[in-house]
Amino acid sequence: MSAEQVSGLCEQLVKAVTVIMDPASTQRYRLEALKFCEEFKEECPICVPCGLKLAEKTQTAIVRHFGLQILEHVVKFRWNDMPRLEKVYLKNNVMGLISNGTQSILEEESHIKDVLSRIVVEMIKREWPQHWPDMLKELDTLSKQGETQTELVMFILLRLAEDVVTFQTLPTQRRRDIQQTLTQNMEKIFSFLLTTLQQNVNKYRHMKTDLAQEPKAQANCRVGIAALNTLAGYIDWVALSHITADNCKLLEMLCLLLNEPELQIGASECLLIAVSRKGKLEDRKPLMVLFGDVAMHYILSAAQTADGEGLVEKHYVFLKRLCQVLCALGSQLCALLGSDSDVETPANFGKYLEAFLAFTTHPSQFLRSSTQITWGALFRHEVLSRDPLLLALIPKYLRASMTNLVKVGFPSKTDSPSCEYSRFDFDSDEDFNAFFNSFRAQQGEVMRMACRLDPRTGFQMAGEWLKYQLTAPLDTGPMNSRSGEGLCSIFSPSFVQWDAMTFFSESVISQLFRTMDKDEIPVNDGIDLLQLVLSFETKDPLILSCVLTNISALFPFVTYRPEYLPQVLSKLFASVTFEVVEESKAPRTRAVKNVRRHACSSIIKMCRDYPQLVLPNFDMLYNHVKQLLSNELLLTQMEKCALMEALVLISNQFKDYQRQKAFLEELMAPVAGLWLSPEMQRVLSDPEAFISYVGADNKIADPVLDDSSGLNRSRISFCVYTILGVVKRARWPAATEEAKAGGFLLGYMPSGAPIYRNPCTEQVLKLFDNLLALIRTHNNLYMPEMVARLGETFAKALDMLEVEKNAILGLPQPLLELYDSPVYKTVLERMQGFFCTLYDNCFHILGNAGPSMQQDFYTVEGLASQLLSSAFINLNNIPDYRLRPMLRVFVKPLVLSCPSEYYETLVSPMLGPLFTYLHVRLSQKWQVINQRSMLCEDDAADDNPESQEMLEEQLVRLLTREVMDLITVCCVSKKGVEHNTTASVDGDDDEAMATEVTPPASAELTELGKCLMNQEDVCTALLITAYASLSWKDTLSCQRTTTQLCWPLLKQVLPGNLLPDAVSWFFTSVLKGLQIHGQHDGCMAALVHLAFQIYEALRPRYTELKAVMEQIPDIPRDSLEQFDSKLLNPALQKVTDKRRKDNFKRLIAGCIGKPLAEQFRKEVHIRNLPSLFKKVKPSLETDVLQNEDGEGLTALFEP
Repeated sequence: MSAEQVSGLCEQLVKAVTVIMDPASTQRYRLEALKFCEEFKEECPICVPCGLKLAEKTQTAIVRHFGLQILEHVVKFRWNDMPRLEKVYLKNNVMGLISNGTQSILEEESHIKDVLSRIVVEMIKREWPQHWPDMLKELDTLSKQGETQTELVMFILLRLAEDVVTFQTLPTQRRRDIQQTLTQNMEKIFSFLLTTLQQNVNKYRHMKTDLAQEPKAQANCRVGIAALNTLAGYIDWVALSHITADNCKLLEMLCLLLNEPELQIGASECLLIAVSRKGKLEDRKPLMVLFGDVAMHYILSAAQTADGEGLVEKHYVFLKRLCQVLCALGSQLCALLGSDSDVETPANFGKYLEAFLAFTTHPSQFLRSSTQITWGALFRHEVLSRDPLLLALIPKYLRASMTNLVKVGFPSKTDSPSCEYSRFDFDSDEDFNAFFNSFRAQQGEVMRMACRLDPRTGFQMAGEWLKYQLTAPLDTGPMNSRSGEGLCSIFSPSFVQWDAMTFFSESVISQLFRTMDKDEIPVNDGIDLLQLVLSFETKDPLILSCVLTNISALFPFVTYRPEYLPQVLSKLFASVTFEVVEESKAPRTRAVKNVRRHACSSIIKMCRDYPQLVLPNFDMLYNHVKQLLSNELLLTQMEKCALMEALVLISNQFKDYQRQKAFLEELMAPVAGLWLSPEMQRVLSDPEAFISYVGADNKIADPVLDDSSGLNRSRISFCVYTILGVVKRARWPAATEEAKAGGFLLGYMPSGAPIYRNPCTEQVLKLFDNLLALIRTHNNLYMPEMVARLGETFAKALDMLEVEKNAILGLPQPLLELYDSPVYKTVLERMQGFFCTLYDNCFHILGNAGPSMQQDFYTVEGLASQLLSSAFINLNNIPDYRLRPMLRVFVKPLVLSCPSEYYETLVSPMLGPLFTYLHVRLSQKWQVINQRSMLCEDDAADDNPESQEMLEEQLVRLLTREVMDLITVCCVSKKGVEHNTTASVDGDDDEAMATEVTPPASAELTELGKCLMNQEDVCTALLITAYASLSWKDTLSCQRTTTQLCWPLLKQVLPGNLLPDAVSWFFTSVLKGLQIHGQHDGCMAALVHLAFQIYEALRPRYTELKAVMEQIPDIPRDSLEQFDSKLLNPALQKVTDKRRKDNFKRLIAGCIGKPLAEQFRKEVHIRNLPSLFKKVKPSLETDVLQNEDGEGLTALFEP
């Protein structure tokens, strides 16, 4: 290899690199240059001399960086094939570059320093300690040359710790060798880091004031920063003894550096990592030194200085770190201080609390929120919560919360000092809004804890604030409401204050009744406040909404003084019909609608939680409601039904079957009259008549005001809402004795469970046929010929609402400035809303019918066939977004509440065809999605816009989750886990990354599951759906199905004779799942476990499984034979389950999918070096005595 060859190649490489980095190069040129460079790195035998030549100081930074990259590439990919002398030559030259091949510390580019340190670390990972025992000495020698070299040594030590400990990017044995050697040398390394830090900081402090010495001072400062960064990489994992050695010398230094502007951020990072350490409590005790006078003084003075500088990003970041340090200190204190520990409450605890409170009252909303979790831990702590210093601080904490609950600080505004800080922390007002809502909820939690310790103070403050707000003049601010002069918007100063005060009083008052004895409760004060609120009049809907919440919060006082109940009811009823402008023709604003809805739900809540209290006033309540219902236009259908629900809740307190039944009959008479009229019967049972009746076949001139069929729609809605309200709320008494006395008990089941009758049954069943007719008609509206009959205006009447689309796509709702604009919906939007709500409510009725009417519902004649011919008709045309709620709100509750006596007659005949259908439907949908993604790779243009495709795909995902959830709920019982029927199935995809592996050991089939699995067609549909779903592209669904469903279903059919093809298909499905989802750890672990279970259970009976295994890419045949023979001959099996599973995982590694980023990555191979440590005694699984030469025996006795 001649020098000319090297220089010639280097010239070409310099040209190529220049072309690549020149913005003016054409793409073709750039690609050619890139190709040349890559081929050179891969194939050229003289990479090392070329790399070293290009890395010389005389070259430009870009060329030097490329030269060093070549050397890094050589170490990473060619090291194993290099002769020993060449390795030594390369190592010596790289060390030479550190020693004198770089510019000085202040001039050198950071990317050069970075790549140089990477090369050394790559060599260390391959050779240290076995072949390079003096590595640490060499680094030490280098660091003595000056700041430039010391900084590079710091980079090397940090990078090494990151690769070996943090990211663990090397094989296990090498990692163990290096980490153990690092640990053995940690005392030296730590003292080296500390000495470097101390010396450089001292020099920097000494010289920084002297202008002539400034470059030198800067160099020392740079090294100081590098030393702090390196320390941060070690403090996290080294033994705590190193951190607390020498009377906590390290912590003391870090505290000192908090007042050094250039080094304070690095020092606070280190301090934070140290204080956040977990581990044995005994080892953590020395950390309490930070509560000492010196440390506290430094921490607090640093915070004051940083805050005094005004808002500068650097100081603000530092303040955040300090705040985290104080939080972590609080957590350590809470962990170390306990009834059984000898740690005392620190003398400076009061000082600490004052400092912590200063962060809670800081203008930055982010800093305020950072303190909440620690406040909660202090207020909850068994020892500290009784500490007089903490108790004395509760009023101050609550005062701070009064300020912090006020929603100000939007980054786009300037109406508060917080705004300026928010501009650093939040990208948009929506971002801030989401943050503030969760911050407020967290504050509520902590305030409630504080009030458990001191309920009176909280109540007094709430009372004062409430009185103040009731007398304060209304300030609507510059952002005036659009719906009327003098009304608040959600940003008005008055509303913001009212809103905060309401949240405060709600949180505080609730604790009063929980923590104080009945006799101690300040009833008079509470009633005085209630009277003030009741007599307060406002025409502002937003303020009125707050008033209603305050009434609800103060309502428990009425249980002590029932004579105030009529006043409360009058106030609530007045709000149900609230209008800003009486008799106005304009649509109501959202704020007005909310007030009315709020009043209705307050009435329902009162009747639900205090029915005994309201019962004596039942007649007054009933007359109020009758009066309101008499005017058809006064209330919306939802409001009417809410009031009727409240009445039904109170009627449950009659505890007299006949009386309640008569009342419900009277209440529902108008509904029955309307619902059973011949015209309505005709409309409900004929899709064409229905379309015409609701006005969906018209073409409308004025899409906002012209809506002649609105009244017809509202009549149908009224009936459906009412039936739902009654079915949901009417119940028999909870106590069996009361139920018996009231005539609700019909007898007992064979199992001894009581059989009740619901007073609403007769009324509801009378209306049942027409309800099913409506559902059938609604399903038939989706037939193409019916969709064609919709009028021009209403062509999209059956589409999804925009709100639903946004929710599915995860788009944020805009900040509600809309609160006060009138809700002018177009007739199309109203029609969409009507169809959507109607569909959901009909299925809610069916879902509630089982729990409500029990055997009276399940024994309706031919119920299964009636449901099949209504709810399950025309499913092919029903879109996914309608099918989902049907499964969730109807099928799932119906199945869960159905007694086992009706499985054969009702559930099986219904679920059998349903599951078969759902499997076919989902398979087709996923096939379309998979084809689409293959087409996308060919760049096929499509008329379907991307957002629509995303929506469709996400819907298929959600529907898949819904279906798999339904099958799991029907078939598998998780012992000790209640099925939460309302749990959302749209869980975040993050859950899919959870690494929960083995299925719950006790996942057994339920009675219903066994019943379904006994029917061949249903059994087939269930198994095929469960196993096919493993390769559908929905990680969450795959993980849930794998862990909960697949094995219990298959286990059920194992005793029978499965066809060999079926067994191969199940096993192949799991392997396909691994191919698609193997990149997600949680899925991968669950699927490997399932594949292992299937192979172990079925391989002895089916040789076909081995044939499937043989098709896996790169499977080592000899290992497979070995695994197989052990499996078939249990006498040879001596390894534990875990070892067998690990062996199996290695066998199938070829079909486990990898993340895209790793699929085309060039493998780095790091060889293991001779073992550093003596072999540990062999595990008992291999028989020690089998060793011919008796080595095994001696090994046992080695130390």
